Amino acid sequence: MRETTQGMIQGMGPLTIVIVGHVDHGKSTLVGRLIHDTGSMPDGKLEAIKAMSEKRGMPFEWAFLLDAFQAERDQGITIDTTQIRFNTATRPYLIIDAPGHKEFLKNMITGASAAAAAVLVVDAVDGVQEQSRRHGYLLHLLGVRQVVVAVNKMDLAGYDAARFAEVEADIRAYLASIGVTPLHVVPVSAREGDNIAIRSDAMPWYEGPMVTEALDGCTPPPPPVDLPLRLPVQDVYKFDQRRILAGRIESGTLSVGDRILISPANKSARIASIETWNASAPVTMAGAGQSVGITLDEPIFVERGQIVSHAETAPVETNVFRARLFWLGHTPLRQGRTYKMKLATGEFPVEVEQIETVIDVGDLSLSASDTVERNAVAEVVLRSRSLLALDEFQQNPRTGRFVLVDGYDIVGGGIVSMEGYPDQRAQRTVVSTNIHAVESRVAMEDRWQKNNHKSGVIWLTGLSGAGKTTLALALEHELNRRGYQVYVLDGDNIRHGLSADLGFSPDDRAENIRRVGEVSALFAQAGMIVVTAFISPYRADRDHVRDIAGTLFHEVHVKADVATCELRDPKGLYKKARAGEIKDFTGISAPYEAPQAPELVVDTANQSIEQSVADLLDYVATHFRLTTKTVAAR
Repeated sequence: MRETTQGMIQGMGPLTIVIVGHVDHGKSTLVGRLIHDTGSMPDGKLEAIKAMSEKRGMPFEWAFLLDAFQAERDQGITIDTTQIRFNTATRPYLIIDAPGHKEFLKNMITGASAAAAAVLVVDAVDGVQEQSRRHGYLLHLLGVRQVVVAVNKMDLAGYDAARFAEVEADIRAYLASIGVTPLHVVPVSAREGDNIAIRSDAMPWYEGPMVTEALDGCTPPPPPVDLPLRLPVQDVYKFDQRRILAGRIESGTLSVGDRILISPANKSARIASIETWNASAPVTMAGAGQSVGITLDEPIFVERGQIVSHAETAPVETNVFRARLFWLGHTPLRQGRTYKMKLATGEFPVEVEQIETVIDVGDLSLSASDTVERNAVAEVVLRSRSLLALDEFQQNPRTGRFVLVDGYDIVGGGIVSMEGYPDQRAQRTVVSTNIHAVESRVAMEDRWQKNNHKSGVIWLTGLSGAGKTTLALALEHELNRRGYQVYVLDGDNIRHGLSADLGFSPDDRAENIRRVGEVSALFAQAGMIVVTAFISPYRADRDHVRDIAGTLFHEVHVKADVATCELRDPKGLYKKARAGEIKDFTGISAPYEAPQAPELVVDTANQSIEQSVADLLDYVATHFRLTTKTVAAR
């Protein structure tokens, strides 16, 4: 390689890319050409390939450069992922040639999971095949967002611009449907070397970048040291009077004097010292990849598995998240089963709450199922019993990947996605200081006696169109007529005032419900019956309101399925959501977690409004009535 090129790439880490695509569409040939045409082929390798081809009586194949196994040369297919380096004038690359044959899809996933970018190879003659689509979907599952499409074998398609345009439109449409926008779609002939690293004279109609130029446009991932601080606690040791938190810094840096946050405990302190092994002088700073111990300026309780970060760049706190996983277990993964999840140094029980999509690697079919068979890929929802500290894989791969364990065996691995779910940290963090609770001098029971009924929060939850507001207003009217002190808090009304500053993102939805929960609890403590009408899609948010209001909280599931609500669509919201005009719409593009054990279920899909109101009135009469026992408690 030329000296100038070496100077440009000196000191740069390689960009890892994966080559994927349908079997026989020319992936290995394209890689061989990349190595040769960029001047990255080891001395004597080309001659060795030619000699091997002649010895076997076979035509020369660029693919032999990567075929590391005898079986591959015999069968003409790639079995395992092969890693090899090449350099352009811009930077070095580590390229992974991943198998496309369905029997070896597991190895393709292994290769793609480590890639920052991908080249999806499509045959210009055959066009986009089903396996091409599945590989594109797998890249989506694994979080690879930088995709260059190489439309190969243009020589066999007569270098026809119309044929290229047809294939390009097809692959762009499919990738757009799964949320992937290719950086470039390049017409190439890997066998002839057209548009790989040398511009083709056979396709003057194409004015875009060559494959190497398209790859040079990919953005490298930030090095671990540039990511936010993540130090998973491996163990806590006591030496003399010191408590040393030991672990490996997965990303970011820390310094003596930094104020750090321990998650999910939400405890804060400053770093008093950094302890390392065989240090010749006191250490004041450490970074990603180093194993260290730290001491804090105050004694706080810390456990293995908790994560040290800076407060301003803390990890997500949640007890529910989406996961994209590859299942390795001999026994199928089952919806409702609990497994042990290992994330960084932590181990946590998680339940498979929902299996959303399954890809069978045998025939590459997509299906909905309540089980995931061995070697299948799936999108699932996992829920833990307690809060976890983690990151989305896209934000920080170091704390965004995990494995699942069943007994003593690792049975699956996956990456974290928070799509559709909020960060629950804000709901559980008190920012104010120097505050003290003030107790009212009027007991709540005295208010009950004056009103002649108990108070509480009747929390109506359900999909948009289920009938929550209609029921809430009808119930308020009838209770007021009967002499109850009652008031309705409705979602739309609250967003005109108390929550006027909030949108409909998962985090904003969670904050809206937190505010309403606090206000509702104050209403109830003042002796009122407050009826709320909120979709409140997240179970964790409703559980948090239950924690705030305690025994005053009464959860009512206004039950109606999406199909029923969409038929009603009183505000025209489902129609807009289907047209893509409303993002994060519950039931369409955002999740709704139905209550598991509500105090009451009102099935508005199968009964009238009058019957539903009657059920609510019966519930109030039973649970809000003052009894002799209540009076005696005074």
